[in-house]
Amino acid sequence: MSTHAHDTHAHGHDDHHDDHDVGPHSSLKEYVIGFVLSVILTAIPFWLVMANVITDRNTAVLVLGGLAVVQIVVHMVFFLHMNGKVEGGWTLLSTIFTIVFVAIAIAGTLWVMFHMNTNMMPMHLHSSH
Repeated sequence: MSTHAHDTHAHGHDDHHDDHDVGPHSSLKEYVIGFVLSVILTAIPFWLVMANVITDRNTAVLVLGGLAVVQIVVHMVFFLHMNGKVEGGWTLLSTIFTIVFVAIAIAGTLWVMFHMNTNMMPMHLHSSH
C-alpha cells in the first residue's frame, strides 16, 4: 500500500510541475531577440544624437526618453523574464508599484525644486539692510 501511495504521490507531483511551463529559464532565441532589440535601441539614440538629426531640444528629450523606456521594457521582458504569468503576476505588480512610487517621488522633488524660489523669503528683504 505504501508503494501505491508513493507512486500516486510521485505521479501527482510530476503533474504539478508540468502545469508550470512558464518559468525563470528562457531559450537562447529569447536572449538573442532581447540582445538584438537592445543593440537597436542603443544604436538609434546614439545615431540621433551624433548626427544631430533632431535639432529641437524638447523633441530630442522626449524621443530619447521614449526609446529609453522601451529599452527598459525590453530588458525587463527578455532578460528579467517579467510578465503577468511568473509568480502569479506579483513580480509585475511590484514593479508597477515601484515605478509609480518612484515617479511620484521624482515629480514631487522636481516640483519642490522648481518652486523653491517662490516659496522662499523674497530677496529684496535681504538687500535693503
